[in-house]
Amino acid sequence: MKDVEQAAGGVVHRRSGDRVEVCLVHRPRYDDWSLPKGKLHGGELPLAGALREVAEETGVAAIPELQLTATDYVMPDGRPKHVAYWLMSVGAEGTVSGTDEVDEQAWLPLPEAVARLTYTAEKAVLAEVAALPPVTAVIALVRHARAGERRKWAGRDELRPIDPVGAKQADRIASLLTALRPRRLVAAPPLRCTQTLEPLAAALGDRPIVNDAAFAEPFSPDGLPARVAAAQIRLAELRGSGRVVVCSQGKLMPHLLASLSGTEDHHPFKTPKGDGWLLTWSGERLLGASRL
Repeated sequence: MKDVEQAAGGVVHRRSGDRVEVCLVHRPRYDDWSLPKGKLHGGELPLAGALREVAEETGVAAIPELQLTATDYVMPDGRPKHVAYWLMSVGAEGTVSGTDEVDEQAWLPLPEAVARLTYTAEKAVLAEVAALPPVTAVIALVRHARAGERRKWAGRDELRPIDPVGAKQADRIASLLTALRPRRLVAAPPLRCTQTLEPLAAALGDRPIVNDAAFAEPFSPDGLPARVAAAQIRLAELRGSGRVVVCSQGKLMPHLLASLSGTEDHHPFKTPKGDGWLLTWSGERLLGASRL
């Protein structure tokens, strides 16, 4: 069985007057109109690949908003292909660079874009976008980077710093979430949470990091329900800022994410250190929670 080729792309939208337009690209090699997308580089995260491909094929520095339904199909040579898509808004527009695969792009209202697209699977992606309410807030919720072993740290646990592996994880978070252009950075009080966001803060021009105990682990399991409730209230307040990055801790995050998603099963939301989720809202409605 042939390996599945992994790819990623974006539905990039902008407002033009009183209408919303999305960007399509024309590829002369195939003489087709498609959504901007491309193969992932070795070890590349799908969201990072989607942002890169959009920048290369459209010149747009895009802001990720929501993971959409992926497409799966078989290419003419018989290889299966999986394409992950994200809804993205325009952060800044520039010139196309880094690719000779695209010779034209078009910004079209959704109905015209659907009509122009060559592939049925991509028409279905745009149909999903057309059915969505407006995105009003995007919050990246990340778990702090690795900070060594607690039993080997002699000081107060809240002062345990990230280790060299954790520093690389923090850099990875910064490289991915700079594109979100967050207006606020919030971290649970432990030093390792603040340190996890420091590379991102530097990339954003020394954006301040605010400590907030609502996103810290409770001292005992009995305190978990109250802490989850407090974190939900705080997230509701932060949604007013539009785009935010929050660094929290591993014992709280799965239960918080499960509660936000309306399920009692927190196991699917267990998050490795240095990893996280993109949470997307329309008003008070959570549209999606997807892994970064």
